[in-house]
Amino acid sequence: MGSFVYTGQENLEAMKEATNYNRYLTSLIEEQIIEIPKKTPAILDFGAGIGTYADLLLDKGYRADCLELDTDQIKLLRSKDYTVIEGLDRAKKKYDIIYAFNVFEHIEQDIDVFAELSKLLATGGLIIIYVPAFQVLYSAMDRLVEHHRRYSLARLQMMASTADLRVRYLGYGEPIGFLAALVYKRFGNKNGTITPASVKFYDRVAFPISRAISPLFKRLFGKNALLIAKKEK
Repeated sequence: MGSFVYTGQENLEAMKEATNYNRYLTSLIEEQIIEIPKKTPAILDFGAGIGTYADLLLDKGYRADCLELDTDQIKLLRSKDYTVIEGLDRAKKKYDIIYAFNVFEHIEQDIDVFAELSKLLATGGLIIIYVPAFQVLYSAMDRLVEHHRRYSLARLQMMASTADLRVRYLGYGEPIGFLAALVYKRFGNKNGTITPASVKFYDRVAFPISRAISPLFKRLFGKNALLIAKKEK
C-alpha cells in the first residue's frame, strides 16, 4: 500500500448525512466488542478516512487507532488526537477488533492486503469487513471514487480462508439499496457524484426498511456485503 489520495471527497462529505447507516455500521463493531473479554479492547479503524466511525465509537467510550494513507485525512485525524498509522508496515501491536468499512474495494491487491491486515489480529480477535456488492451495480459513482470491484460472498469467503480465519457471519445487506443502485446506474448523475440531500432521503426513508428486511435476502442479493471473521490461533 503506497500513498493514497481520495478522489471522491464530495461523496465522503455527503455521507455524513447517512446517520442511520453510520450508526448501524458502528453497532456492528459494538456487537463484536462484547465478544472480547478485555475491558478495553485494542481497536483498529482500517482506512479511517475523516474518522466517521472512530468518532462514533469514541462517543460510546471506545478509542480506535486509525490507519489512513491520505495525507489530508491524516492531518484531520491527528487534529482529533487519534493515534494514526500511515501503513500496515508501521503497525506495532496486535488488535482485538479490526474494521474496514467501504475500504477494500479501493485496494487493487485486496486479497494480499487482507492477509497482511489479518496478521495484526490478536488470537481470538475479530475482523469486520463491509464492502459494496455485485459487479452488475458498478456505476459512475464507483469509477469516481476509484473502486476496483464490487464483491461477492464467494470472494469474501475466499479472502477469509486465505488468511486462515473462521467466518462468523457472511451475507448481503440492503436489498432496497440494490434496487436503488440499479436505478442510479441507469438514470443517475453520470459524473458519479451524490448529494447530501439524496443521501439524507435514502438514509431516513429507505435504509431502516432495507435493514429490517435484510435477513430475508442475505444469501440472495443486496447493495453491500458483510464479513465477520475470527482469528482462532
